Amino acid sequence: MKRPDVAQLLDALLPVFATLAALAVGAVMLLVLGANPIRAYGALLEGAFGSANALAETAVKAVPLLLVGLGICIAYRANVINIGGEGQMIIGAILGTVVGLTLSGRSGWLIIPLALLTGFVGGAMWGAIPGALKAYFGVNEILSTVMMNAIAVQVMNFLLRGPLIDPAQAELASQIPQTAPLDNAYRLPRLVPTRLHLGALIAVLLAVAVYVLLWRTTLGYRIRAVGYNPDASRYGGIQVKRQIVTALVLSGAFSGLAGVMQVYGLNYRMITDGSATGFTASSGFNGIVAALFGQLHPIGTIPASFFFGALLVGANKLQRVMQVPSSFIIGLNGLVVVFVVSSDIWRRRRQRRRLIAQAEREGSEPTAAPELEVS
Repeated sequence: MKRPDVAQLLDALLPVFATLAALAVGAVMLLVLGANPIRAYGALLEGAFGSANALAETAVKAVPLLLVGLGICIAYRANVINIGGEGQMIIGAILGTVVGLTLSGRSGWLIIPLALLTGFVGGAMWGAIPGALKAYFGVNEILSTVMMNAIAVQVMNFLLRGPLIDPAQAELASQIPQTAPLDNAYRLPRLVPTRLHLGALIAVLLAVAVYVLLWRTTLGYRIRAVGYNPDASRYGGIQVKRQIVTALVLSGAFSGLAGVMQVYGLNYRMITDGSATGFTASSGFNGIVAALFGQLHPIGTIPASFFFGALLVGANKLQRVMQVPSSFIIGLNGLVVVFVVSSDIWRRRRQRRRLIAQAEREGSEPTAAPELEVS
């Protein structure tokens, strides 16, 4: 292989090496806890891949990660960062659930697509707010999307303890914040006897659609051009502010779809413990890591989401078999996040150094990193 090919292969494998390094640190932590790392990671693999049901659970866990990750890929191409997946999932789920509860008794073939579309639009509206603040007022999108998460949680808590609470819970002293269950006809089809639902196939098809959108359409070209160089894009007639808003709208839309799909595919009602993770299970944040692991490419995000789904599902069995504290599982997931994010930063620096070296050899100015190329 030529040297550039080796360098590109190494860049592509950096997230894998980062994950192995994180697991190595986790092995040291297991030894400190008095557990056998080989047996522990064996339990993790068995929990994620040891049976047909385990594989199905891994795929189920990957669905929201993939959908959120697709939104992250779109936002990244416009050079904006969406940390608001949690809130966008919540808003999409609320609006989609309202559709199912309000239109009870009608055909599932009509209500399910309508609810999914409503959740998609709900997430888009929640993403449009930080998008407009970023584009027209210069508000940092990281801060605004995080704040929008907090607002969405309070909206959810108010509705699930008040207007949308299950009537069966309303009269109880210890009320569970949850909605009434959806009609059986409104449930996404499942692969019996597992919990794998149609949302997994929809998510994969949408990943292909996002690839086509970004690299085969005029809209995708404009979004990537803005991320590549907003000044040149503006000079070329592209409305930069509109593309920034569009990127965050689409990013929020996919997160909103992830939220409503959790309701119609798994829970069949909206329920929480009062926190964002009580409903989302941190999918809004884990989806970001899945996108980074997939090199911020919609197709690469598919196996990356499945991998992180396996990590989350297998970790549950690891905890049961090895009797390690739940804080270790949280710490292990955090290690993987830190190492993967760090590997992405290192990858960008390596690419920048290669571009500078190439420019010096050719006697020209270095250009932007390859991941932001327009073509």
